[in-house]
Amino acid sequence: MILAIANQKGGVGKTTTAINLAAALANKRHKTLLLDLDPQSNSTLSFLNSDQIEKSVYDAMVDGLGNFTEIILPTSIPNLYLAPARISLAKLESKLMGEIDSHFRLKDKMVPLVSEYPYIVIDTPPTLGLITVSALVAATHVLVPIQSSYFALEGTDDLLETIQKVKTRANPALELLGILVTLHDRRTTLGHDIVQRIERTFGEKVFRTMITKSVRLEESPAYRESIFTYAPKSTGAVEYEQLSREVINREKRTA
Repeated sequence: MILAIANQKGGVGKTTTAINLAAALANKRHKTLLLDLDPQSNSTLSFLNSDQIEKSVYDAMVDGLGNFTEIILPTSIPNLYLAPARISLAKLESKLMGEIDSHFRLKDKMVPLVSEYPYIVIDTPPTLGLITVSALVAATHVLVPIQSSYFALEGTDDLLETIQKVKTRANPALELLGILVTLHDRRTTLGHDIVQRIERTFGEKVFRTMITKSVRLEESPAYRESIFTYAPKSTGAVEYEQLSREVINREKRTA
């Protein structure tokens, strides 16, 4: 499975989900690759110091490296590997503009990884530009995190339209794996009402697991840890473990 975590809105828990879902899959003894495609590099910096990175995704995409195998680094979590990003990734769109293979280059570079990593999780930037579209072209599935807030569904039409265009024109195998409600406050009536709106809109595509607001989830990247080592008994750890089981089960149903 190549799973793109995508939403053009920022602050919806996209990177938190990429980090902790990848860690949860690795904890289940699945060899997992976390591919950081966000120029902000937050997934990368959640596991590594910047001085530990010699080559990044940008180098693999632009500078003639054969594929991603030359840039992949192990993390402190057994079975979890990282293809790191740097701020230089922000230059990728202008660098590839006009190239005939621009939207397919990522997919081509990832071909050797598919047989080695049963799960590849891609953290995408909060835009619908070349990088996110490239991730959708390369992916087998997409997971959309939606914040449990008043403006939860704002912009989702654009994202779903982009997914459909990619599916129609470039990647017919792409499947919407599910919608993940994040940053949810179970204590409020508003939170409950928003979840109902999301469920009315997306139906069975909404994961049963919801990720609640958590200080522990916010703190863990600062200590370069996933939630499973930073606060293994926390609500966030329980929820992301549950989500990983749902992801595996849904993948089996769509296979």
